[in-house]
Amino acid sequence: MRAIECLKYGGPENLVLTEFEKPTPKDNEVLIKIKATSVTTSDVLIRRLNEPAVPRFILQMIFGFGKPRNPILGMVSSGIIEAKGKEVSKFNVGDEVFAYGSVSPTKRHFGSYAEYICLPQDWNIAHKPKNKSFQESAAIPYGGLLASHLLKKTSIKNGDKVLIYGASGSIGTMAIQLAKHAGAHVTSVCSSKNFDLVKSLGSDEVIDYRVDNAESQLSTYKYVIDAVGNNKSSALKEASKKAVTSEGKYISIDHGTPLTPEEAFMNLKSLAEQDKITAVIDRVYPLDKIAEAHEYVEMGHKRGNVIITV
Repeated sequence: MRAIECLKYGGPENLVLTEFEKPTPKDNEVLIKIKATSVTTSDVLIRRLNEPAVPRFILQMIFGFGKPRNPILGMVSSGIIEAKGKEVSKFNVGDEVFAYGSVSPTKRHFGSYAEYICLPQDWNIAHKPKNKSFQESAAIPYGGLLASHLLKKTSIKNGDKVLIYGASGSIGTMAIQLAKHAGAHVTSVCSSKNFDLVKSLGSDEVIDYRVDNAESQLSTYKYVIDAVGNNKSSALKEASKKAVTSEGKYISIDHGTPLTPEEAFMNLKSLAEQDKITAVIDRVYPLDKIAEAHEYVEMGHKRGNVIITV
């Protein structure tokens, strides 16, 4: 099968199209013929691995020294089940599915930058929403699960004011929709070019973090949700950390290890099928252009998701 191999940590030029042996499913696994995958910010961070010495050492203990232990990156997939193990009862050959290769911090599986992938049937894998394409389905899990992790730390009541910093990315666009679904009054922080996008997803108010004295536009919020983490900041972001009510909370994607339980995954599937959430797709690249996709994501200005067709 064709797959993208990460030769070593570093620049996107280390991602090369290679031939690998087609995997065979174990007794409890399904073999998915991948139709679409996604290049996420986490993929870029793992491929680049340019953290300071101590965090870099810890990450290499997890992912491999010098190069990824699994040379095929990617955790998001959508496609068609081509084969299954003898113990598999949830799925049949020909089923259209979508999946995320992580169910806990210790149970994760890379390998979606390829034509095929094997995953256990009891991981985050489900029948694809019938009203969504393979590309749309591949755009749901990453941002949706991380946004769900952030929203899990809240107890939003109808009318609660919520600020979402980094609202136009894959996590932010899902966080807007999940917060609105919970009844929140949402203020989105992004660049002005993305105002129309976040408003279309339900944002009630918008703030451009780049304008002078943007922090003067802040109100007070029950929850301030940081969907970009410590790698990006601004005067507005620093001010937003204090713009919470006495009972409010500032929640960052970098606080703790994100959890991706099956319950959250299935909730996203249900909301997608009801058209209560929409996966935003910025650009689509073919598999052999994945290095270009990484370059684009690494620039840090994508809107929603970057999808790879296989």
